[in-house]
Order: sequence, then structure tokens, then C-alpha cells
Amino acid sequence: MSSHNRSHDHTLPIHEQLNMHMDQGWKETLQNKMDHNGPWDNYEYYKLAYEIETERLIPSFDDLQCLAQIQHITPLPHQIDTAKRVLYEMRGRAILADEVGLGKTIEAGLILKEYMIRGLVRKALILVPASLVLQWVRELNQKFGIPAVAQKKKYMWEHPIVVASMDTAKRDPHKEMLLGMNYDMLIIDEAHKLKNKKTTNYQFITQLTKKYCLLLTATPMQNDLKELYNLVTLLKPGHLGALGNFKQNFVVDKRQPKNETELKQEIQKVMIRNLRSESNIPFTKRNVQNITLDLSKDEQALYDNVTKYIKDTYQQAGMKSLLSLVTLQREVCSSRDAVFVTLFNMFKKLREDSPLRSPIWELILQIKSIESNTKADTTLDLIKKVNDKVIIFTEYRASQEYLLHFLKEHQIICVPYRGGMNRGKKDWMMDLFKRRAQVMIATEAGGEGINLQFCHHVINFDLPWNPMRVEQRIGRVHRLGQAQDVNIYNLSTKNTIEEHILHLLHEKINLFEKVVGNLDVILEKVGNPLEKEIMNLIVKTNDEQELRAKISKLGDSLSPAPH
Repeated sequence: MSSHNRSHDHTLPIHEQLNMHMDQGWKETLQNKMDHNGPWDNYEYYKLAYEIETERLIPSFDDLQCLAQIQHITPLPHQIDTAKRVLYEMRGRAILADEVGLGKTIEAGLILKEYMIRGLVRKALILVPASLVLQWVRELNQKFGIPAVAQKKKYMWEHPIVVASMDTAKRDPHKEMLLGMNYDMLIIDEAHKLKNKKTTNYQFITQLTKKYCLLLTATPMQNDLKELYNLVTLLKPGHLGALGNFKQNFVVDKRQPKNETELKQEIQKVMIRNLRSESNIPFTKRNVQNITLDLSKDEQALYDNVTKYIKDTYQQAGMKSLLSLVTLQREVCSSRDAVFVTLFNMFKKLREDSPLRSPIWELILQIKSIESNTKADTTLDLIKKVNDKVIIFTEYRASQEYLLHFLKEHQIICVPYRGGMNRGKKDWMMDLFKRRAQVMIATEAGGEGINLQFCHHVINFDLPWNPMRVEQRIGRVHRLGQAQDVNIYNLSTKNTIEEHILHLLHEKINLFEKVVGNLDVILEKVGNPLEKEIMNLIVKTNDEQELRAKISKLGDSLSPAPH
């Protein structure tokens, strides 16, 4: 056996390993003592050297050395297994695609810490959404003892471990500085935002010099197999071949793969996706209550008139205005404030001689006559009933502002959380919610990245049409560390599109009890993006019963296939 191979042979007796690992200086010291001071002094120094070298020995190259240095957390088996696979099988380049709430951040921290201990990573850059920068810094410092800093000033890029937002990093003068640096490791959270190869974010990441790279996302593909291809190519260029070859070998159309077994094998060489159903982790239960509400007479009349306006206008304006038109219908179901803002902005943009101005103005006048909000009244009753912390999710900023004012009038202490707030304010809102406020009212920014295990009541004031966005919301509270059963209250209004969406998400996809997603679902055939499918059904279907039947059929096509 060569000396090189013997140095890694952990089956050798400990004294032989010591002889191989002990540096020449120690050996010379021992020899001098043996020559001049007799056998007793030599034995004392030998024992000292023995203890030192025993500490320095790595018992097994396959063990994670970082586990002995992490004091404040106990990683779960799937997290340790993920770290080992990234180290030994994927050579430090991987997509961490665990389902929401399984601890991708912990896995990334383990991997980074291990590489640092082994001397393989000295400089790392971690790019995350702005709202998560301080959270990442805290977790790396407190849980892993990694001296990470949040980038605040230009000179801080020189620090060994920096956490920053993508928006900051890609802007000059920061961009120029970063492109001139060599990173041992790059970590990107919410990496699905890099799915488009043409974006400045994607191009920026390709230009960064990095030895190891981790991409974290629970949704590596949503609408197109090319999204998955782009992420894999960003991580490991050439792994799936050129785009033309990839399409020829693996794509029937953009959402339908071929040669699926081979494709999955290639994807699994660079992606790890742990599932709740396979993790054997005892998650608390989800208790779901669907609350369907009868709109007041005035609210229902407004909804009906907006629906008529949408269908009439669609015939004239066509596909370009489809999104804004259907948004009106959803906003009516949320609050009069939300639909008022959109209608008023539409009114201002139209020319004075436009035939569309008059019907919009009539709707605005109708809004002014509405005094109640059925959903808000129900929300207030729920908050009083649970008498505990509650997070409310709404789709619209105007509805959020209305609820803040409405709940304050009823002596409920609440705080907002939304995109547009700077990092400091978001952290402040989180702290206030944890320590003082009973309610947090969040727009979609609250569905991304934050951890709210201290809360176990969720009110979906408005329901998104994308199932994964619903799961991301629930995943804020129903995650590792949640000690209580999670109560989910879904509000929907009868005789509106919301009633159909609730039927789709709850009865057809069984979304609220079960977590969406596994590798099979990611790669399975789906139709057009769900939101677009529903919009088309709304404007092209005149009869409510027919609309229900079509949405039900759409739900059947999205239901997970039996295994």
C-alpha cells in the first residue's frame, strides 16, 4: 500500500495513523527528549503528542465534522443525509428543492459549515430576497457559528461571508466589485426566480466566479420544462446538454416530458428533494375550515355588474386586458377598497371620449354606496373566537389597509407585512407580531421565506389561484418547530368566482390537508398556467353551472396521480 493510500486507511492501528499524521517537528522534539532526558520525559511528551494528534485526526472522511461544533440545533436525519450527498456525490453543486418547511436553510448551513471546517471555503456569498437577509445572518451566526454579515455598505463585500439581496448585488457599483471576486461558495435562496435565462439576474449569476454553488427552491419548475433546464444549466453547465439536444431528448411540449426515467435520473444527480410524506417527521395536523359567505345585497349587485362589465369589455378589448379585467372580479370579492383603486386608475388612463369611461364611472358610484364588508365582519368574529395570534393573507394592498383600519377600530392590535418595506421595517413588524400584536396582515410578500412557528392560525382572506402559493402561505406556520396543530380558515363568497376556486383547490386538489409537490408532480403533464386557464373559462362561459363544471374538470386534470 502506498503512503498516500495508507494516510486515508482508517483501519490501521491508532499508533500507525499517529505516526503518519504527526508532523516532523513533533518527531524531532520527541527524539531530542529521548536522547537527552531519558525515557520518563520522553513518555510524557509522547502522551502529550498522542493527545494532540488524536484531536486532530478525522475519524472518518465520510462523517460531517461540523456536527460537533453546532450547539444550538440538532439537524434532522434528512438534513444530514442531504449535506453528505452534496459533499460526496454532487461535489458542492446542488439544487436543494425540499418541500416547504423541511429546512433547506439548515441544509445549506450544514454544507457551508462543513466546507469551512475542511478549509475548502473561505469566502462565500449568499443572495436572498431582501426581506430574508437579516434572518439568514441570524441563523448562520446563532445556529452554526458562521460569522456572516449583512451587506450594508460597499466595503462590506470584502468580508469572508456576506449575505445580501439579489437586487443590491446586481446593481452598480456593487456588481462590478462582485464580478472581480472569486467565491468559494455561492448560495441563492428562492432560486426559482432565476428560471428565465434572459433576465439580468440569471446573466449576473452566470458571470460570478464560484467553485461551489447551492440553489434553494421548493418549486424548481412551475410552467415549463425549460425553467428546470435553465436552473440545472446555471448550476452545472452542460449537464443536460445544449437546449436543442435537451428538447430533442426529453421534451414533447414545454410541459410534457419524454424519456421520463432517464430525465429524472439526470435531474437527481444535481437535485435533492425531500418530501414530508417520506421524511418520517411528526408534523402537527392541519385543521381546515372552509367558510362560505353570503354577500350583502349591495355587494352582490356590485359583483354581478363588474362581471357583466368584464364580459362586455373582453369582447371589445380582447386578450390584452384579460388579466386586469378578471382582477376586478377578484377584487370585488376582497373589498370595495381594492376594486375602487383599480377602477379609478383605469378611469384616469382612458381618453375622455372613450366609450369605456361611462360604465367604469357607474361602477365607482355604486361602490360609494356600499358600507359593509362581509368578509371583514367574519374575520373579526374569528379573531375574537380564537383569542390567539392570527396571520391574515390578502391578495391586495388596499384590502390590507382597510383591514388594518377596520381591526384597529375594534381594538385589535395588528401589524402589516408587505413588499416595499425595507429590511429593518419587516424585521420590526415580525418582532411586534411575536411580542405585542395579535394579528399580522400580510400581502403575498408574507408568503415567502419568513418563519412564524409561534403562530398557528391562518386566515386566507383571499385565495390565490396558484396552488403552490397557497402552500407557501401555510408553510410559514406549518413547518419544523411548530408545536401546535395549525388551523386554516378559508373565506370565500357564494355565487362568485371564489366559490369555484375553493371547490377547485379544496375538493379537487385536496390542497389544504396535503402538501403539494413531489418530483413526479413537478415533471408531470399539466395544462396552461392555472391562472390563465381560469381566466379564459370566466370570460368565455356565460352560464354559472357550466363554469362550475369546467373548473371541476380542470381540477381533475391537476389532481395528483395515484402512486
